[in-house]
Amino acid sequence: MRIIEITEECYVFIHNQDERTIEKFYQLIEVIRSIRVVNSSFVKKLKETKFYELRLKVNNEYRIVLLTVDHQNFSESNHIICLNGFIKKSTKDYRKALRKAEQIVKNLNQ
Repeated sequence: MRIIEITEECYVFIHNQDERTIEKFYQLIEVIRSIRVVNSSFVKKLKETKFYELRLKVNNEYRIVLLTVDHQNFSESNHIICLNGFIKKSTKDYRKALRKAEQIVKNLNQ
C-alpha cells in the first residue's frame, strides 16, 4: 500500500472543483494507493521532467494533478505527493504548472 500525501495547493485546487471531480479524484487516489500498475490513461510520466500527471477527465475537460514519486518507475514507488492541479486547455498550461510544482517541491525540501 502506497503512502499518498496531498499538498495544500492541490487540496485547494481539487476542492474548488465540482462534486463529480472531487469524487473522481479521491477514487483515483484510492486506486493508485492500492494498485501497483496503473493504466497510463490515468497516470502518465511527463517527458523531460521528474513529475507524473494524474488525469481526471470530467465533462470533456482534463483536470491534471501533478505528482512526485520516490522512484523513477511509478509502479515501484511507495510514496506519492500530489503537488498541484490545473485545467488543461493547451500544452502551454503545463509550463506554468510545472514551475509551480518545482517550487512546491523546493519548499517541501526546506
